[in-house]
Amino acid sequence: MLDPHRLRQFVTVAKHLNITHAAAELDLTQQAVSSTIKTMERDLGVALLKRIGRRIELTDAGRILRDGAQPLLDGSSALVRAVQDAERERDEQLLIARTVTMAVDEVIELVEPVRREVPLASIAVRQLADPELISALRKGQADMALRRDVTIPDGFTGSIIGYSTLRVAVSTQHPLAVERTIKLRELAGTDLILSNRPGDSYYSNFLIAACHRQGFEPSVLVDRVQGMPFTTAAVSTTGFAFVTDEPGLYHHDEATVVEIEDAPRVPLQAIWMQHRRSRLRQILLANATRTM
Repeated sequence: MLDPHRLRQFVTVAKHLNITHAAAELDLTQQAVSSTIKTMERDLGVALLKRIGRRIELTDAGRILRDGAQPLLDGSSALVRAVQDAERERDEQLLIARTVTMAVDEVIELVEPVRREVPLASIAVRQLADPELISALRKGQADMALRRDVTIPDGFTGSIIGYSTLRVAVSTQHPLAVERTIKLRELAGTDLILSNRPGDSYYSNFLIAACHRQGFEPSVLVDRVQGMPFTTAAVSTTGFAFVTDEPGLYHHDEATVVEIEDAPRVPLQAIWMQHRRSRLRQILLANATRTM
């Protein structure tokens, strides 16, 4: 078994690749940190560090340990908080992390049953980039995450809780902005604006595949503005963005959301740490609709 205190020291050394800096961050002596690394190497039977001149580097075994250590440490910290919270008298709280790909109305619909059933519950929703969702869950900064994906990371539990109808957001100056419904192929030759680069997320790949099914290869732009509703991506551009917001005008009438004929439907996934329990999360999941 790996000692979490030693493991945390190793992760700090791996981050700095410098014993002196790692010892300073840990508020330990250099000798204590060096002794810990030697003890771990002896117990594991492998070298974790190697010296290259005056520098230290991770061995192959050291890199494997570094990559696997942080989820273990985060999970351990989250478990400690869960155990302590079980003994505390406090108002119930539900912390939700979500991606920009969710419309605000979708979040409101999901949390409304929790608000009705537990009126005094505290509900906080944070918008994060996809990679940050996993970190927030591991660190206990969120009880659940909502995202557009179908895979479940190791150490997590999850399910598809609904499907959302895709629409497109365009600038109100776009020729198609006056239409009530458009065919997706009408956007051929127009830039597709994504929140993540192609290949970086299931959702980006899903959207590109939706264009392929309509017979065109979209040119892709990645939105550089973070933390804003994704309907803003189309403002002052000639491109289009897939959204799940209701049709209509947005942002002082600078963006328009238009229906798509035979619109694709994209999954909405909820994930959470396996060992973290939450009564409020269970209420949300039990009431989640599968026809969003």
